[in-house]
Amino acid sequence: MTIRFKSRPLEFHQHQLFPSNIFDFLRQDHECYLYAELFEQLDTASVESLYSIKGQHAYHPRLIVSILIYAYSRGVFSSRQIERRCREDLSFMFIAQMNCPNFRVLSDFRKNHGPFFQDCFKQTVKLAMELKLASLGYISLDGSKFKADTSKHKAMSYDRLKEKEQALCAEIDALIEQANRCDSEEDQAYRDKTGYEIPEDLQFKQDRLAKIQAAKQALEAREAELNPGKAIEDSKQISFADTDARIMGKNGQFEYSYNGQISVDADFQIIVGQHISQHANDKQEVEPALQALQETTDQMPDRISLDNGYFSGNNLQALEQQQVDAYVATDKGEKTHKTPLGDSERKLVKADFIYDEAANTFTCPGGQILTQISECKDGSRVYQGRAEACAECPFKPRCCHSEKGQARTLSTDDKEPLRQNMNRKMQTPAAQATYKQRKVIVEPVFGQIKNSGFRGFSVRGKDKVAGEFSIICAAHNFKKIAKAILTGLIRPEFGNSVIQPAI
Repeated sequence: MTIRFKSRPLEFHQHQLFPSNIFDFLRQDHECYLYAELFEQLDTASVESLYSIKGQHAYHPRLIVSILIYAYSRGVFSSRQIERRCREDLSFMFIAQMNCPNFRVLSDFRKNHGPFFQDCFKQTVKLAMELKLASLGYISLDGSKFKADTSKHKAMSYDRLKEKEQALCAEIDALIEQANRCDSEEDQAYRDKTGYEIPEDLQFKQDRLAKIQAAKQALEAREAELNPGKAIEDSKQISFADTDARIMGKNGQFEYSYNGQISVDADFQIIVGQHISQHANDKQEVEPALQALQETTDQMPDRISLDNGYFSGNNLQALEQQQVDAYVATDKGEKTHKTPLGDSERKLVKADFIYDEAANTFTCPGGQILTQISECKDGSRVYQGRAEACAECPFKPRCCHSEKGQARTLSTDDKEPLRQNMNRKMQTPAAQATYKQRKVIVEPVFGQIKNSGFRGFSVRGKDKVAGEFSIICAAHNFKKIAKAILTGLIRPEFGNSVIQPAI
């Protein structure tokens, strides 16, 4: 028995009687139609003013940014792949309005308009808040590493930079001396040669020296900004391709990266604040995060949750100054409270010691008082107990690990009262219940971004990287807004939106 299958449509082998719109082949509820309406709400006046009336007509900035954001929302990040999709993919062709910008146009626009992309991100936040998709009632802050567009094999340490600079200077001096000596010899000795082969080698050495000196100056400027007043360690490295990137790692994997920070609203996982950091950890990221929130939304959140990486004195002080109701994990591993002291396998940490602010002392679980033995100009302090008391303490196997038999020491700073207040707060059931909501707020957002394929940047330099990170955050927000509309959660009237179409 012959199995019957569907036959080809008649139109496959013959021309249709009337011309048709190719976008009729897209289903009527395709998301590209909604994206096109959302993109029309973007105000591009700030970047339009940068264009000149002279020369060939350029693509409209709204068209370029629409293509880029839509491509990022679909997991397409290469400018060449975006150009190809604009030629072959109907949804991309609809967003591009049947235009097909060259990949170089897309790439240059992405590199040269970082501040504009940050403004686009702010517009998505305002649109989401106008559509009641974000309220800033409860947000969560977190950071994740994204690979820089460079390699560990195209870098050099500060010690090696200084050594190479001296060696090249010596070689250049020798070449100059040799060139001067050669110039004084008779032309007959060269015969058919010109006698300028050595200056060519000299030019090569000078070019290398210029690159070495530029990288050294960039490293010194970066360390002066990140660690003012501190001597530069010889092990500090810098990449020749991207001098702003820094070595960051986790679980033994180290590579040049940037630390992308996002603040996510609890209502619909809208990113309401973001910034790029060059720090490998999160100990100084609360203040710039709150500043980014203020610039984007003109207000502070009611509540904010942060993991243990943010549990530093500077961060807690910034939260207190802004009077934000904060919930910061006080133990590693996303824990908000300690396991009991009776757990014989658990090592004792600083949170197990009781701090007396009035007496400026710590009391260990064994009852011994640790007094301050030193204090530095930056506010850091060191506290230590008595060696004979530690030797007889039943907690010694889990507390003291000094090979010389010294007493237990603790390091802290002048912001220890803020840590103690947070410790007491996070031990309450209400605070623990609030913090547990964090796992469904900010952490899934990074998963959604990275699962879409975005693992590293395509541009170099902190300012350009900040622009591309704004694109990926704006694309995420557009996806959340589009989903809310397509699922019927909201029914917006774009004409009355907070963001009016640019004239």
